Amino acid sequence: MNRPASLLRHGLQSLMPWAFALALATLIGDAAGQAETDPSPHAQLLVAARQGKVERVKELLASGASVNARNPVGKTPLFIACEKGNTALGIVLIDAKADVNIPSTAHVTPLMAASYSGEAELVKRLLAAGARTDPVDRMNKSAPVYAAAQGNTAALDALLGAGVDVNAMYEHNLTLLMWAAGQGHADTVRLLLARGAKVDLRDDRGMTAFDIARGAGQGAVAEAAGLH
Repeated sequence: MNRPASLLRHGLQSLMPWAFALALATLIGDAAGQAETDPSPHAQLLVAARQGKVERVKELLASGASVNARNPVGKTPLFIACEKGNTALGIVLIDAKADVNIPSTAHVTPLMAASYSGEAELVKRLLAAGARTDPVDRMNKSAPVYAAAQGNTAALDALLGAGVDVNAMYEHNLTLLMWAAGQGHADTVRLLLARGAKVDLRDDRGMTAFDIARGAGQGAVAEAAGLH
């Protein structure tokens, strides 16, 4: 069945619950992971990170493994920690001076991955270490967009606290409020409204955040969160 072009283009026309999740899952999936049989310390560091073995990661770093080693799809140990939501491992790697802005080959950054997984403390640590909030991946989505659309309210709050514009307009003039409302994330909508999100902004189809929520079957949730 062919989906309407606007759905493919915006991802917010009917906003199927799986449509957004699929986008980033495609980007940060574990395809082409480092082979566990590769004896190099750099490869073994990536394996240990993927397995969440914090002490083994420390041992490998102490023995000279590169903290910024990358697997065939460009993931560093820090990226892997972020996509898996492993805050303890992420902190170890940040403290070991991992580069917090190295993207995967799909242009996904550690901050995007952490914003998607919803680990607010890890998002805060990345920001404190200099993670940039402005990069976009190959789907033209940023860390704030992923946090808003996933309903990761605490992570989004940290991003806003770091200076992200609550009313920034992303691809197709979609705002964070539009993403959160369209996905039915009431707490995230409340946060954005409290932070000064404008309710009358329109995307390039002329739709407001409430229009999008209503069209996605989330009108009642949006109203309950204070969006009209």
